[in-house]
Amino acid sequence: MDTNTKPAGSDKVQDKGVFEHRSFARIGFLGNPSDVYFGRTISFTIGNFWASAKLEPSDHLLIKPHPFHDLVQFQSLDNLVYRLENDGYYGGVRLLMAICKVFCNYCKDNGIQLHDRNFTLSYDTNIPRQTGLSGSSAIVSAALSCLLDFYNVRQLIRIEVRPNIILNAEKELGIIAGLQDRVAQVYGGGLVHMDFSKEHMDKVGYGIYTIMDINLLPPLHLIYAENPSDSGKVHSTVRRRWLDGDEFIISSMAEVAKLAEEGRTALLKKDYPKLKELMNRNFDLRRSMFGDECLGAMNIEMVEVARKIGAGAKFTGSGGAVVAFCPDGPSQVKLLEEECRKSGFIVVPVQLVPTRLSSSDLKTLSDSKP
Repeated sequence: MDTNTKPAGSDKVQDKGVFEHRSFARIGFLGNPSDVYFGRTISFTIGNFWASAKLEPSDHLLIKPHPFHDLVQFQSLDNLVYRLENDGYYGGVRLLMAICKVFCNYCKDNGIQLHDRNFTLSYDTNIPRQTGLSGSSAIVSAALSCLLDFYNVRQLIRIEVRPNIILNAEKELGIIAGLQDRVAQVYGGGLVHMDFSKEHMDKVGYGIYTIMDINLLPPLHLIYAENPSDSGKVHSTVRRRWLDGDEFIISSMAEVAKLAEEGRTALLKKDYPKLKELMNRNFDLRRSMFGDECLGAMNIEMVEVARKIGAGAKFTGSGGAVVAFCPDGPSQVKLLEEECRKSGFIVVPVQLVPTRLSSSDLKTLSDSKP
């Protein structure tokens, strides 16, 4: 895997009908995982890691395997087994095929005419695996952007709808997730507040998404493990309990959602001590609902390493990486770096990415308001 973290450049290349788009890794900042429980979240994408997709015209339609992530040739049987045990059975080809299918069906269902020219679609990514940074949806999001441009239908598919298309492509593969990650990535950077209230979701099928100023965020750090194999192995029962009307889960998830509202106020006021408190509360609520076995010992340790030196910390997603905030500044950051080094974790400053929506994208925004 290419882990080079060079500065993010242009996310679109157009040369003789060739399109290339980049979609960034995502940090769920506050309110997650309430996005799949009609809650609210604040999320943003980061410039540290990304996935890219490239589409170029060709005589036949070809989904191109990645030379590393879609290996079918191995040095030995032991090497094959090692790769499968560490990286799983699937690379990105299945993601590209799924978004092509879902995109095509969406256009047919909505009377959008597509030309009949063929293409070759490929991808690359440097998002570390199993880190809760939304690596799979980044690939799908980048590929969807290529399809929108190749077929010249960007202006016909509203921004609010695109996360649903991405999520549906992942559902084709049995990936269970919510809209939060896809919204952050479709909006192309920036800080986004998301309201998934049931009334609005039932009415239009998507949430109310509000772009906030990315500069409201204080300096943040990302903590992750080079080998995240010690993630939680126990299947969560939270979804089932929520559907069954479990009062503890319902009230706890409502409190998680409320953190996003309090976080928005804290950001606007630049009340950073409050922000640290909210981050810690977000993790504590998740831990009380899901339990330590489900979260995984290594994931919990990453949070505790940050808290040990007085930082605020929570998962970026469902586990695998942690976002940390050091309100006391550079001296506290140095302590965080030392503790992470002793524990064998990687820690890097979060590179913020301003919103990258084009004028044609912005024209597709609906007029729906909270």
